[in-house]
Amino acid sequence: MNVTDREYAIALDKKDPLARFKERFVVSDEQICYLDGNSLGRLPLTTITAVNDFLLKEWGPEVVTGWSHWVDEAQPVGDLIGEATLGAAPGQVLACDTTSVNFYQLCLAAIHARPGRKTIITDAANFPTDRYILDGLAKQFDLNLVIIDNETPGLAENERITPEILDTFMTEDVALVTFEVIQYRSGARSEIKEITDLARSYGALVVWDASHAVGAIEMNFDDNGVDLAVGCTYKYGNSGPGAPAWLYVNKRIQAELQVPIQGWFSQGDQFGMGPVFEKAEGIRGYQIASPSLIGLRCIKSSFEMIKEAGIDAIAEKAAIGTAMMIELFDSWLAPLGMVLNTPRNPKERGGHISLVHPDAARICIALREFAHVIPDYRTPNSIRLAISPLATSYTEVWDGFARIRDLVSTRQYEKIEGNGSRVT
Repeated sequence: MNVTDREYAIALDKKDPLARFKERFVVSDEQICYLDGNSLGRLPLTTITAVNDFLLKEWGPEVVTGWSHWVDEAQPVGDLIGEATLGAAPGQVLACDTTSVNFYQLCLAAIHARPGRKTIITDAANFPTDRYILDGLAKQFDLNLVIIDNETPGLAENERITPEILDTFMTEDVALVTFEVIQYRSGARSEIKEITDLARSYGALVVWDASHAVGAIEMNFDDNGVDLAVGCTYKYGNSGPGAPAWLYVNKRIQAELQVPIQGWFSQGDQFGMGPVFEKAEGIRGYQIASPSLIGLRCIKSSFEMIKEAGIDAIAEKAAIGTAMMIELFDSWLAPLGMVLNTPRNPKERGGHISLVHPDAARICIALREFAHVIPDYRTPNSIRLAISPLATSYTEVWDGFARIRDLVSTRQYEKIEGNGSRVT
């Protein structure tokens, strides 16, 4: 059976062990092909119950007395994230704050843990927030920010930084190296263990941003010797817009690092209200303030579903789904002038692929307005398309690509002049 036959996707769905999970999500319009789960995941039905129960059965009747069992909730929810998606043993993950705040906290802690070293390394294709925060840290502390060029054609394939590329920039002056596990634009996947080991051989620490990886692929942080990592929960994690993020600190370095924001939740004797900050032992020493209880319940309901499904099965479906996307691209979209900017090797990509086209922005808007397909656009010319393994069927992906083919081949997107929104 050929991939360009719809029956190919139907057959994959029939034997998909994760197919049963799609009915656990809110799908308000069956006509829409939602291929943007890498940006915002669908709403799980259990989350609606979880939030309502918290409001009506806890906050309502308990009011302030509820804090007796709410106070440390960031830790067990963090443990759930670690177990379900990160390959992290308990006591190393906190569900808290935002990815940006956690990234700032851990990067500066890593820099201060390597006194005398003045160099930090990242890449040009890294997510903007990460680059902006690093630029601010470099200016504030007079550091040398090295940005590896992985955007100029020929310097790095699909924006992917390999250990060989990184090694040419490493010296004994490097305090911090930080990359994305999955490149947000191209979908290229980094070699976690190899890059971490390389940086450690020079005495540097590594902070991984796993925002576009968590809930889509296995990462095995503990086995891979990861030092530090951050990520969000609202993409493949399906925890909702603005849901709390998470941070990971390996137990072997928790006592060594000190985050710059010394909040009262990280104080050892938190309710002693003492005049001097004394960092709490363990992962609580990295928490700033009160957890977002509603947000944590959203994470709990969605990541329990991920745990039930199994991250290995999820990663396998992501690999099969993106392989189907690439085959459909080869058959339908390459002849129309689109270019693939994602590795073909399934071990080198995550749950989304990136297609480049000069009119990518207009195509993305037109797909939403005319074809009932929801992708997203990233500057300067990328269309991102994802399979969110629990919420997306193979047939939904196939139908979406067929509609992309039809819209681009008829040049219907040329009707688009703009959508009046700064959100892409």
